[in-house]
Amino acid sequence: MSRSAPVVPARPTVRLPSSARPLPAARISRAVACGLLALALALTACGGVHGTPGGSGVRDPYFPKAGNDGYDVTHYGLDLAYDPDDRHLGGTAEITARAEKDLSAFDLDLRGMDVEKVSVEGRAARWSRNGQELVVRPHDDLEEGETFRVTVRYSGTPQTITDPDGSQEGWLPTDTGALALGEPTGSMVWFPGNHHPSDKASYDISVTVPEGLEAVSNGELAQRTTRGGRTTFRWRTAEPMAGYVATLAIGDYDIARSTVTTTEEDLPVHTAVAPDQAGPARKVLARIPEIMEWAEYNFGPYPFSSTGAIVAGEGDAEYALETQNRPLFPGAPGTELLVHELVHQWFGNSVTPKSWRDMWLNEGFATYAEWLWEEDNDGDSAQETFEALYEHGEDEHEDLWDFPPAKPSSAARISDSPVYERGAMVLHKIRQKVGDDTFYDIVQGWAATHRHGNADTADFTSYVEKKAPDEDFTTVWKDWLYGDGRPGHP
Repeated sequence: MSRSAPVVPARPTVRLPSSARPLPAARISRAVACGLLALALALTACGGVHGTPGGSGVRDPYFPKAGNDGYDVTHYGLDLAYDPDDRHLGGTAEITARAEKDLSAFDLDLRGMDVEKVSVEGRAARWSRNGQELVVRPHDDLEEGETFRVTVRYSGTPQTITDPDGSQEGWLPTDTGALALGEPTGSMVWFPGNHHPSDKASYDISVTVPEGLEAVSNGELAQRTTRGGRTTFRWRTAEPMAGYVATLAIGDYDIARSTVTTTEEDLPVHTAVAPDQAGPARKVLARIPEIMEWAEYNFGPYPFSSTGAIVAGEGDAEYALETQNRPLFPGAPGTELLVHELVHQWFGNSVTPKSWRDMWLNEGFATYAEWLWEEDNDGDSAQETFEALYEHGEDEHEDLWDFPPAKPSSAARISDSPVYERGAMVLHKIRQKVGDDTFYDIVQGWAATHRHGNADTADFTSYVEKKAPDEDFTTVWKDWLYGDGRPGHP
């Protein structure tokens, strides 16, 4: 980034024969007791109700309700249809997951939308709503390690929500369609799931829209068909993806396809540009092959199966976002912003933070990549950028020293300057200490070691110390990563 449950059928009435007489109270008590004992024995024999409900939220320090406990999603299959005229979205989500403990119930994040039907393993499931939580009670308990499939049919008008920092995310209607932006929690307005960066999955996203419109999402376009005035686009993302970098751009777009040669293969490049941005965007998007070659040289092999960009129309969005495979921009970007969001594919999308506290591992790396690009393209060196920021950074970023990169002061500030610029300064301090050869070994090794995984700040500091065992990083961590205020003169 740049910066309700179904009605339970009534029990049938049991009609006693006219000759039947009431049992004495004592006999009733014995009958009930025997019945309960028989039920208990039957449940024990067949496994019984042994699971516990999965928890809502994963106790993220800034977004405690995000994500859900008790299972790990491995795949999302989304079948969506959108009508821009009435802003109505209909969808079926088929979610494949693995139970991480015995479960009698589990939660899915879903804000707004009307739920019509829920099933687990093909059998109707009970469900209820609790704020942003869709609580699902399957017909049978799920055992630890069991892979299961939950299907949710839903519809409605997806919400636009306001972040703690005041920016808008979720579902953003446009003149000709809509944009879906998810960082940090907006994805839960357009599909149910486990919406925390610690749970990544593969995706198949099918989107049906009126003929003449485009629907662009993550991954590769597997199929496009038109029938009866409607066009269906089928997108596939094989590599793991966090929900917050899933995207959907529906509307009038100029589509271009090409390839770029990387160290491992010829990589498809898919760009979608709003017509009013076609001229300004053409020149900068033509630099994608050059940027990709430079990024692979510095950070290692590209971690995904395609690349590209989405350039939205003027006023359609407020900020750029590193949506996986093809970052989204609010208008034609400058070269440095394009570098920033493409490098996020390594740092943020492939190596994804375990929690939102670790945001600097995304933004510090992407910001430092801007410094390195300038250094390698006859601009200021990273050292000059560092010194200027240290001496005069508050002129442009008045909040630069408000809090340390690894400890944002609140959810509203995870995208503030200390996370970006000061995060980049931490990386430069590491580079100063170990020298260029070891520094690039660290950067490339970090991206390779945690490729398609999750990591936190403790993982990073431990990795750096392991790669440079003869260096003492105490001051770097204490003053630059975790320290309050501006550190002493470097």
